[in-house]
Order: sequence, then structure tokens, then C-alpha cells
Amino acid sequence: MVVVYTILLVLGLLVVAALLIAALLPGSYNIEKNIIINRPPGSVMEKVADLHYYAQWNPWQKTEPDSKQEITGTPMTRGHRYSWKGKKVGEGSLTLKDIDSKHIHFDLEFIKPFKSSANDNWRFDEWGNAETKITWQNNGELPYPMGRLMGPILNKTLQKQFEQGLLNLKALCEK
Repeated sequence: MVVVYTILLVLGLLVVAALLIAALLPGSYNIEKNIIINRPPGSVMEKVADLHYYAQWNPWQKTEPDSKQEITGTPMTRGHRYSWKGKKVGEGSLTLKDIDSKHIHFDLEFIKPFKSSANDNWRFDEWGNAETKITWQNNGELPYPMGRLMGPILNKTLQKQFEQGLLNLKALCEK
């Protein structure tokens, strides 16, 4: 009986420790990456704001190309939407929220495997001679406690995926 109590006590202390650690970790994340593409800003913006191109460069959609995808709305206008559903990529949508000559803002919503939302922002700056510096920024909340505990892993994973996504976009734009 002492062994059972000891095991329960240790498990209880581990849960309390995990909750305390989660309370000390950040409640949100912010990822930002950039790249130079040898094309003018308008040409590059089209590949981002027209969601018909999304699966061609987005690293997540490339992991499950046979996932169900639906595109609605008019490209490069508010409300243009890309939604997906698959075993690996889960379920969610990306909706164009705002666009101007240098920026694109999307609402990113995940339904499965975990319900969450994020802001997906893009900036396009003229750079050199007919080149574009692209900045891709994404931020969102990390729910307590699991989101915060997973935050460091999420951050590391997203950094790599954003780099790959920008390289894919560069290859698409420059071909």
C-alpha cells in the first residue's frame, strides 16, 4: 500500500510541476522569416494572395497532397479562402482578411487536431533591381497548459517549416 501512495504522490508532484512550468512559459508565439525573390512584388504577391497556388509552395499541404482542399472566393480579395481536411494535416482554413500594395493578412484557423487560431501576415518590399524582400510572420496564443508546454517544440518546428515554405515560394516564383 505504501508503494501505491508513493507512486500517486510522485505522479501528483509531476503534474503540479508541469502546471507550474506551463505557467512560467510564454502564452503566445511569434515566428518571422524572410527571403529575397528575384521577381517584382506584384508577381510574388499574386502567388501568396491567390490561394490556388497555396498547395504548390506551402510545406504543410505538401506533406499530404491527397488531402481534401477547397478554395472559395475571388483571388486577391477579402474573403478568399483555402480550407483543408486530411489525416496528417488535420482540418482548418486560411482566409484573406486584408490586402494592400505591400501587405497581405490572413486569418488562420485550425479545427483538428486542436482548435486554435493565428494571424498570418506577409510584407512585400522592393529590393534591389526587380527583386522582392518577403517577410512571413505568424503569431497566435498558446493555451494553458498543453499549448505552453508544447510551445518550444512548436516554435522550432515552425521555424523550419517557414524556411522551407519560403524556399518553395521562391522556386515557384522564379521558374
